[in-house]
Amino acid sequence: MIRKIIKIDEEKCIGCGLCAEACHEGAIEMVDGKAKLTREDYCDGLGDCLPACPTDAISFEEREAPAYDEQAVFASKKKANPLPCGCPGSQSKAIERSVGDVPEAAAVNRSQLSQWPVQIKLVPVNAPYFEGANLLVAADCTAYAYGDFHKDFIRNKVTLIGCPKLDEGDYAEKLTAILSNNNIKSVTVVRMEVPCCGGIENAVKRALQASGKFIPWQVVIVSTDGRILD
Repeated sequence: MIRKIIKIDEEKCIGCGLCAEACHEGAIEMVDGKAKLTREDYCDGLGDCLPACPTDAISFEEREAPAYDEQAVFASKKKANPLPCGCPGSQSKAIERSVGDVPEAAAVNRSQLSQWPVQIKLVPVNAPYFEGANLLVAADCTAYAYGDFHKDFIRNKVTLIGCPKLDEGDYAEKLTAILSNNNIKSVTVVRMEVPCCGGIENAVKRALQASGKFIPWQVVIVSTDGRILD
């Protein structure tokens, strides 16, 4: 059938992997350092990958191509990422890329997130990425208030987020299970200065006590205008 599908200019492609990461369907893979459309039937033609490309190497074209197979995409995701929440997940970044290979603007803005999901309510207790991890437990608002959140807090950590005011229930039980069942090296709590954010700090304290383990931990408080408070 004739339909709209993406086209990748191999000469413009610098192999940064941003398009493959942005493709929710898994149609793009990195092959020999270049992005390739390896599954035409996985490409829905919506172009989520286009804005991710820093060199404009991706465009649309209309040509003969297999029809988009939504069921095959769903089956592939389910097989590769059997998380209880149904979200696509990973133990680590699906694509490792060197900062030196990425244009300066793209490198500066690169996400430091190493796993998915990140919501405390959704993460599995025994995920492999918890082994030997430095754990970051952060209130939702902190990433918006503090501009360098990825660089200063998320980098090299497994990230869990939540809002003690809006989320139902208590995090302490889930956090206790995570700390008890995994080799966690350290815990960093990042919360806002507002009183309601104390709930996430208290939950971590109770979880540390209930786990029966001695795990180094610290609390960082962010002001509403984006400063780190002493």
